Amino acid sequence: MSLPPRRPSFNRNAPVPQKEDEHKINHRIDAREVRLIGADGANVGVVPTRQALIMAEEAGLDLVEISPDAKPPVAKILDYGKFRFQEQKKAAEARKKQRVIEIKEIKLRPMIDDHDYEVKMRAAKRFFEEGDKVKVTLRFRGREMDHQDLGYKLLLRVKSEMAEIAKVELEPKPEGRQIIMIMAPKGKG
Repeated sequence: MSLPPRRPSFNRNAPVPQKEDEHKINHRIDAREVRLIGADGANVGVVPTRQALIMAEEAGLDLVEISPDAKPPVAKILDYGKFRFQEQKKAAEARKKQRVIEIKEIKLRPMIDDHDYEVKMRAAKRFFEEGDKVKVTLRFRGREMDHQDLGYKLLLRVKSEMAEIAKVELEPKPEGRQIIMIMAPKGKG
């Protein structure tokens, strides 16, 4: 009789591995020689790593491996603390500029009043101007299901009124007791 395979144990007290720094600095650079860029930004050329470390020490700065994949790797003499701060600032700016396109939903009924329809269309236009997609949901209740043609006519009206600022990404399609259409702002998505 054989025993079932043993499940691996999970040690809750094991130290969590820390994320390794993106750049090797000073004595962590393991290449024999590097293409060195001086503290002033001038290209010094290919020098032994030991000599580059001495030059960085004399300048009171760090030797940072900028491009590890190059042959030989590119290293620069600079203040590592300041360099990391600048990198974090750039990353934060990039995150700030990213725009997530959301899908906003507008719900309609087949027998919607004219004023209510206008209010919904103003909201849709605002969503398109903000760069968001709009999901138009037309919901049927009770016996309205017998008159789906009214719903399709209403969605065609929406499509024609929004044609200048938006394009249809998903044509009207029935899903249970509703019809769904997705529109995106023109020039995006």
